[in-house]
Amino acid sequence: MLRYASFIAAALAGALLTRCLSPSSPAPPEFASEPLARVSSRLRALAQHASSHRRRVVLVTGAAGFVGFHTALQLHAEGDAVVGLDNFNSYYDVRLKRLRAALLHRAGMRTLVEGDVCDAELLRTILREGRVSHVIHLAAQAGVRYSLKKPLAYVEANVRCFVTLLEAVHAVNNSVPIAYASSSSVYGLNTLVPFSETHRVDQQASLYGATKKSNENIAHVYHHLHKLKLTGLRFFTVYGPIGRPDMAYFGFTQERTLHAPRSPPPFALHAPHLRLMPSQAILAGRRITEFRKDNGDELQRDFTYISDIVDGVIAASRLAAPLEIFNLGNTRPEKVSTLVKCIEAGLGRKANSTRAPITAGDVPLTFADVSHARKLLRYEPKVTLEAGIRRFLLWYSDYYQVDLARDFMPSRKEAHELKVKYNINVNRRRRGRQLEYA
Repeated sequence: MLRYASFIAAALAGALLTRCLSPSSPAPPEFASEPLARVSSRLRALAQHASSHRRRVVLVTGAAGFVGFHTALQLHAEGDAVVGLDNFNSYYDVRLKRLRAALLHRAGMRTLVEGDVCDAELLRTILREGRVSHVIHLAAQAGVRYSLKKPLAYVEANVRCFVTLLEAVHAVNNSVPIAYASSSSVYGLNTLVPFSETHRVDQQASLYGATKKSNENIAHVYHHLHKLKLTGLRFFTVYGPIGRPDMAYFGFTQERTLHAPRSPPPFALHAPHLRLMPSQAILAGRRITEFRKDNGDELQRDFTYISDIVDGVIAASRLAAPLEIFNLGNTRPEKVSTLVKCIEAGLGRKANSTRAPITAGDVPLTFADVSHARKLLRYEPKVTLEAGIRRFLLWYSDYYQVDLARDFMPSRKEAHELKVKYNINVNRRRRGRQLEYA
């Protein structure tokens, strides 16, 4: 889609969590791993509390990741007891993951375990001691292009760890339903549109897509052999606030901004957005590359806002079907140039772009048919690309202290979402070119 220069966003101050934060723990102390026995005791306390209140206990893997964070946050808001698991790997700046973890802590979710899904003993301990009733597996090695450089990392994280999780569930409690992240990348070179779960998916264009298709195949085997309940969720180009910096919408915005921050302020749970004071807010004239098909046509993506994805994930978890696959998309493919225009409008700047042929591993179009999810999950995407990018930019402007266009003001709904989810206090007034914060 878009290629960006190797500029990396300004350093962010990070939150440091203990390996497992208990329900009674105060603000997180300096990070340190804990013995498995201590983790077990905290999980037992969580399970007892959930049982007494008749709440589900949901294990969310990848809970400090983009989709995992938002899913855990929403589950907690809906009253479920949530156990988060994340290895905080360094695929992108781990301090962004620490920030998500701190926001979960601020929201009242205290049980976040630092560990690997490939750790069979740890998984069995969490499942057994936490009396986990549902699993939402969102931990994975993401990124289509990165899979060309580090193929073995994808096989390890996306295939071996997935099998390890299924084995653990089979060993501890075979009745626990598992909803897991697949991807629109499984459709690969498919030319039938919109993409339907009934279409053949045997022509993946990337190793990442192939590992996700492997997950679906393995899920079928474990259901056939062991009667595990498994639901695969094919995500279509997820975007939104506090997302992954390697995604196009995030990278383009970074490409338009440059920071020379002073020393970051110390982290505080009451202000986890970590205001930075850049001496320059906008980097003008930095060239981006817009990839096109051989005939010159633009690439198109079914951009799906994070809250719509989370709605589908949680609905699938509650359905707990024996064996299912669902598309979760927006159903409205948008040209990359439309994405660029949305970001330009928010930043008040024009992009300096050039064109190049589509790269290896990429596909020209993604387009979700969500009729199956509509029927069984009552899934209905609500957020347009324009509205979603607005919300992303409002978060981004606070997090990186970047000026937005003078007329770019949040609605009451947007201001409320920023406050509840990301602890950003936004007044709907202007001071100069910046939002005024409460």
